[in-house]
Amino acid sequence: QVQLVESGGGLVQPGGSLRLSCAASGFTFSNYAMSWYRQVPGTVHNLVSTITTTGVSTTYLNSVKGRFTISRDNVKSTVYLQMNDLKPEDTATYYCDARAGKNKYWGQGTQVTVSS
Repeated sequence: QVQLVESGGGLVQPGGSLRLSCAASGFTFSNYAMSWYRQVPGTVHNLVSTITTTGVSTTYLNSVKGRFTISRDNVKSTVYLQMNDLKPEDTATYYCDARAGKNKYWGQGTQVTVSS
């Protein structure tokens, strides 16, 4: 059974930090590119960051460049998103995504709220 389980979300003040984790199981994690998306209710998912299978290459949404860092541990089958200098506009539900060819899996999401 394929599972992607996100954790690490919560309420944080502007300027604070959070580290999101996404634990994968049920498929060969190291064969999948991993991404983080976020969604505000009533809007579409936005791609925040992607990391390739080996972790050599990463991409970021312009608004998070220099603040967020994606990483992965293929031994632990986990992808991370370190989020620093958080802003109120980062408030959203964050989802991890796994893709390899036509295979695609989503997690259930973790809520991040940035507010004073």
